[in-house]
Amino acid sequence: MTPFPLSSAALLKSAADRVRSARPELADGLDLSSAQALRAVRAGLHGDRAAPADEVLAVVVIGRLDLPRWVRETCAFALALAPGEREAWRRSFTRTVYLAGSPSNLRERFSFDHVAGDDSVAWAGPAPGARTATLRRLLKAFEAADELTAQRSATVTVPGRPGARPAARRELYIATAKVSVTEALVHVNHLLAEAVLDGLIGPGDRLTLRFVPRLTGLGAQLAMLRVDTDVHRPDELQAYAGLTTEV
Repeated sequence: MTPFPLSSAALLKSAADRVRSARPELADGLDLSSAQALRAVRAGLHGDRAAPADEVLAVVVIGRLDLPRWVRETCAFALALAPGEREAWRRSFTRTVYLAGSPSNLRERFSFDHVAGDDSVAWAGPAPGARTATLRRLLKAFEAADELTAQRSATVTVPGRPGARPAARRELYIATAKVSVTEALVHVNHLLAEAVLDGLIGPGDRLTLRFVPRLTGLGAQLAMLRVDTDVHRPDELQAYAGLTTEV
């Protein structure tokens, strides 16, 4: 896989390629030529419209947030999905809803598809919205508006035994400047889920989390980016998370 530079053109290509990968049948009819056009496309795909019959979403219930553990368990959740679930989630742009609640207090009432070993976080889906509607009505959205602070690097091992390929070592860069904790979860979740679906992250892999103000001047070879509207310049794009090639 060709590593990503971080030029404006590369960021635009990465964001446009994500649309093409998820919904190739729509891509030819969409304007993906600029950051503004991509923002309009996203608004159209995720706005107040009737959800397509095949749209699915995952739900994450967060009781206690420890970011390295959350990264590990997010990978475990995505790896456990059946092929049909993977395809449906990909077509829904790995849509995920974040709720605040105690998984241990909810397990008797709701069926979760993955629960962290310490009951700190639980996942349901991905599935049509009706399956988790009661849970989503019961709980409030998880909101952590404080800016994500720089943290020490931490290395996590993705659960499971390596399969056809040997375990890999990669670095996961996470931008922090003017990025709230909730926003960081959204960005990193999309990157991790799609990296699992693409086979970039597998069982036994070791991921080193590195927190930086912005993903510029890293000198790292990036295999995947999470790109969205720039918090500093709304008419431009920014890389919020990046997964390196093997190190």
